[in-house]
Amino acid sequence: PIHFLVIPKKHIATLNDLTEEDKPLAGHILFTAQRLAKELGCEDGFRVVMNCNENGGQTVYHIHMHVLGQRQMNWPPG
Repeated sequence: PIHFLVIPKKHIATLNDLTEEDKPLAGHILFTAQRLAKELGCEDGFRVVMNCNENGGQTVYHIHMHVLGQRQMNWPPG
């Protein structure tokens, strides 16, 4: 299984803190996740997860994206 993080250099604590100014950054991290997933052999499918605030499971207050692949994902997760 593959599990990696995409973490922007700019500090943004939570998804709720994104601004209009951050739109290009948000797009960039999605495309970075896509590119790395392909490079790591996850073309047949992968999952992208971002947690927001305590009730959403966030424990590190700097936005980051988990990318999981190379295994069957089930729903609901967890």
